[in-house]
Amino acid sequence: MHFDYSDRTKAMIDQLQAFMDAHVLPANRRFHELAEQDIYPLEVIEPLKSRAFQEGLWNLFMPELEPEDPGTRLTNLEYAPLAEIMGRVPWSPEVFNCNAPDTGNMEILKRFATPEQKKRWLDPLMMGELRSVVGLTEPDTASSDLTNLATTITRDGDHYVINGRKWFSTGAKHPNAKLSIVFGVSDSAEDADPHRKHSFILVPMDTPGVRVVRDVPIMHHHAPEGHCEVLYDNVRVPLDAMLGQEGDGFMLAQARLGPGRIHHCMRTIGQCELALELMCERALERRTFGKALADNANIQDWIAQSRIEIDNARMRILHTAWKMDMAGAKAARVDVSAIKVTAARLQTQVVDRAMQVFGAAGLTPDTPLSYLWTWGRAMRFLDGPDEVHLKVIARDELKKAKATMGRNLPHFIPPAVARTA
Repeated sequence: MHFDYSDRTKAMIDQLQAFMDAHVLPANRRFHELAEQDIYPLEVIEPLKSRAFQEGLWNLFMPELEPEDPGTRLTNLEYAPLAEIMGRVPWSPEVFNCNAPDTGNMEILKRFATPEQKKRWLDPLMMGELRSVVGLTEPDTASSDLTNLATTITRDGDHYVINGRKWFSTGAKHPNAKLSIVFGVSDSAEDADPHRKHSFILVPMDTPGVRVVRDVPIMHHHAPEGHCEVLYDNVRVPLDAMLGQEGDGFMLAQARLGPGRIHHCMRTIGQCELALELMCERALERRTFGKALADNANIQDWIAQSRIEIDNARMRILHTAWKMDMAGAKAARVDVSAIKVTAARLQTQVVDRAMQVFGAAGLTPDTPLSYLWTWGRAMRFLDGPDEVHLKVIARDELKKAKATMGRNLPHFIPPAVARTA
């Protein structure tokens, strides 16, 4: 791994930053004006999408992009600094067709969908013509353990019937949301392998029985696209709606979650950089008790600690992206868990310091800080809670320790103690 971006990556950074400065940032106020009226800002998003597509700033997240696919193929390592730039304006990834949950949905459709499913769903998703949802977590079960998920997918003649309730289905309120990829129990036999009981199934959002119950606020903030509770009540879809084979749900979920987790972390770095920049500007311009806030040692410590923590997290993310490129997502599973915990905690730490420097203004919509803090706190649950990822890391360390048990300690026992023993 080299500790500098390639010339190609540097050129992409410059191109994307210029696009953000010229087109996205000037549209930010209008986006929020419409969102506050509960209007999804298609009038802002769609023209920007067309321009981004024309400039090749499209589908940048997918290393598996084929020459005939729309967009620019990048590695995970090349995409990381671009996702960081997008993260500074949380709504902007959709402009480049790089927004969750569509990215994860496109990745598993690319790998596992039939030609017919790709034509109906993947092709328009990759062109940005529709949006999608993933139905994974449930309000009535501890969804950090996927074996708990209880939505049922039952075969009935030439159809599957889906019954269940999902929530935090991001994008379900989007006016262009046409597809939900639903995770549920397809084998209810008691003696079935618990990791072969679940499947993913493709459900058009306009299917009878699909109902968006409510938009669930994140720490009292409503996202214009929604993080919704969705009811599936005797929803019938044909047999060819199954994604992959029955029982492939866990395998598909892992294929989907790895890249999605690292994308969240990449965007977090951009949001933390923004918070640090705002903190520094506020510290320089705000005065209390006859001096600038920046002259206070504790403020300087917060700034320095934030810089160290952001740079450390960025290097961990870049290393993980490089490892995924070299050996695949499975080989980087422990690294992904580590950055997921690191990034979520980093965001709340850095943004919290910035909010403190802004004083009461940091709690208001006059800055992006309160929103960024709530999103950082939510990230400690998104794509698995901290505790699950910590368990993955600990188990890996214990496995390595078992393999070398007794190798180290004897070399550190003082000679006198060793003779006595």
